Amino acid sequence: MDYIAVNSEKWDAHVAEGYIWTRPVPPQIIEEAKKGKWSVVLTPHKCAPRDWFPDDLRGKKVLLIAGGGGQQGPVLAAAGADVTVFDNSPAQLMQDELVAAREGLSIRTVQGNMQDLSVFADESFDVIMQFAGAFVDSVLPVWKEAHRVLRDGGVLLAGHNSPVEFIFDLERMEQANELVVRHSLPYSDLTDLTEEEFQRVTATEGVCFGHTLTELIQGQIDAGFLIAGFYEDKGGSVLDAYIDTFFATKAICKK
Repeated sequence: MDYIAVNSEKWDAHVAEGYIWTRPVPPQIIEEAKKGKWSVVLTPHKCAPRDWFPDDLRGKKVLLIAGGGGQQGPVLAAAGADVTVFDNSPAQLMQDELVAAREGLSIRTVQGNMQDLSVFADESFDVIMQFAGAFVDSVLPVWKEAHRVLRDGGVLLAGHNSPVEFIFDLERMEQANELVVRHSLPYSDLTDLTEEEFQRVTATEGVCFGHTLTELIQGQIDAGFLIAGFYEDKGGSVLDAYIDTFFATKAICKK
């Protein structure tokens, strides 16, 4: 199946439903960002460290991969960055366009699959923020493409789902708070569920994949990055009582 198209439709539906990651930031957040008081997230709760970004964002070319929703992009644009938002969901991109029009910001929006950044030239960006790697079957092309479009010394800031959450039976974990180990890694909704389970599990979230730490971290290193920062975060599930289910990495591009 064309899971990329399916996930695009699911996120369009999320926008219509007002899902948390589709809600545009309010005007007061933009006003504060224009004054230099801003924060953005790579994971559900913790703000990304400010020292992961250039001291001065003015004029810096920033690419948000799978970063639509009218949230991080407008904040960085208000702080002075030259922002491009790349996302698989047209409705998510419209949220960024909405905020840009409302606040008088300049934001470029481009629809596409994060595994293919061929629309962008080599060494086009200073900073990349990458999200939602769980919605593609392999993150390795993402790292390679990010390295290609970043300038030497540029930074890739990425938020990741921890592989551990994918080894459990998702329905039993979410519906009964039961932690039942069922799957091995790498995980795929396409191959690791029955047809009936697939229809239920993907009905709202879309088609997901669980990647190994080797793919998530060594994959960046193999693509030409130096890992220079790391933190963990809660994800909002029963697993939070035992382990953080999200983490973020800062990687420096070396040509």
